[in-house]
Amino acid sequence: MSTFKNFTENPTSIGLFIIILSTILLLPSCKKDKKEKEHAIEIITEDMDFQMPDTITSGWNTFRYKNLSSQTHFFLVDKYPEGKTSKDAENLVAPVFDSAIQLIMNGKTEEGYAEFAKLPDWFSEVVYVGGSGLLSPNQIGETTLNLKPGKYIIECYVKMSNGIFHTSMGMTKDIVVSTEDSGNSALTSDVDIRISSTDGIVFNDSIGSGMHIFSVFFKDQVVHENFVGHDINLVKLGENANLEELENWMNWANPKGLIEPAPHAITFLGGVNNMPAGNIGYFSAELEPGKYALISEVPNASSKNMLKIFEVTD
Repeated sequence: MSTFKNFTENPTSIGLFIIILSTILLLPSCKKDKKEKEHAIEIITEDMDFQMPDTITSGWNTFRYKNLSSQTHFFLVDKYPEGKTSKDAENLVAPVFDSAIQLIMNGKTEEGYAEFAKLPDWFSEVVYVGGSGLLSPNQIGETTLNLKPGKYIIECYVKMSNGIFHTSMGMTKDIVVSTEDSGNSALTSDVDIRISSTDGIVFNDSIGSGMHIFSVFFKDQVVHENFVGHDINLVKLGENANLEELENWMNWANPKGLIEPAPHAITFLGGVNNMPAGNIGYFSAELEPGKYALISEVPNASSKNMLKIFEVTD
């Protein structure tokens, strides 16, 4: 009672008391506003689908990708030329890749690569602006990207066991990024990765167990021998993981590359997909003690310093 009496008898104390009380009362709503702004955009795959909103805000957004299917997937965000949609991807682009990979799988490599001349002229204008890394069945990955307003296509081009790309199975989706800004900011990372065609993957591999936010800076971007740029995929390596098998599998142009099933004793935990030079993306992952790798989806990743093994300690 004596404390309250002092407040009531001293006008300055009363003012201070009101300010403190107002601040306390406002705290929950401030936290709520921040939580709402940081709300992740959920993407769910149950089969050959992307279950997500048709329209999302621009700016920084975290995508929480739940792979509830029995196959390995990723999502890649494509900026197609004006007027082109996912139907163009399915009807004009995917069939060329399907035809090419079937020839390659049958030992007709030269004929297979010749098929790519049938791609529409506008395909060279497609820009890949990020997405998740590969994600094994029943895994959840979080990737944070900064997207400008416009129309985009989301796709996955992992291959079925018969060599058919998931894109051809309808695993595409048109989305609109609105002019409304998300209000989110870039994340604060504790593990910083730089990737380039000259230096490969560079990062500090002293990583302890627990939740981590990885930043991925694309120092440059080039088209590799398999017609795609470099990216970052986080992999948990089991006891009997075969690194040579993993490296070969990461090249879709290899007859046995990027095809179901994924290599034994390998768990993909997400990452950041192909982005233009100068861009940065983020991904989050909770790491248990064990052996891991960062690998890019390029041919001969180890010779390009794009296969990096590291140990996570307690």
